[in-house]
Amino acid sequence: MTDDAISEAERKMQFLYALRSKGVMDKRVLTAMEKVDRGAFVTGHFSERAYEDMPLPISCGQTISQPSVVGMMTQALDVTPRDKVLEVGTGSGYQAAVLSHLARRVYTVDRHAALTRPVKKMFEAMDITNVTVLTADGSFGLPEQAPFDRIIVTAAAEDPPGPLLAQLREGGIMVVPVGQSDTVQHLIKVTRLEQSFDYEELMPVRFVPLLEGLGQD
Repeated sequence: MTDDAISEAERKMQFLYALRSKGVMDKRVLTAMEKVDRGAFVTGHFSERAYEDMPLPISCGQTISQPSVVGMMTQALDVTPRDKVLEVGTGSGYQAAVLSHLARRVYTVDRHAALTRPVKKMFEAMDITNVTVLTADGSFGLPEQAPFDRIIVTAAAEDPPGPLLAQLREGGIMVVPVGQSDTVQHLIKVTRLEQSFDYEELMPVRFVPLLEGLGQD
């Protein structure tokens, strides 16, 4: 075995150990995250830090979330192989790539065409065929494809957005960061019941804000 192969194996072991140490225990989630190379989604001078458990800046003033937060959000989403998932906030495409290994179909939307264009090309190159990447105002969801079994939001709202709650199937789950400011936010798991919603607070987080409208790009 070459030194490069050994270092690659060590990196994967360290990556998975970091996920487990932060509470990511779901075997399907760990397997999906092992299959997706985070390094492919981090470019420029931050690429050497791609395998550290930390958020990193990407273009359009956005970030790629730290792997343990991606893992915890994906674990809370409890995706099954039959599920249709909506992701609001494509960003680098990393979260959608992880979801592609877990769900039947993923729709991911972002307000920045400068982010969605390269993600589309990357997914084509990776032969990821069950993810549809769209440029749209994600705060209104994707009514034409609703209802969704699972919804994941990778930007913080003041409250779980009403249009997204309305597009969640009964029994469905939404995971969303909620907070009045960029310093005090909590990850919330929302489950749609027959006549109401169940809310569970998971952990403190810090995300960019969920904004309405399309980006100027």
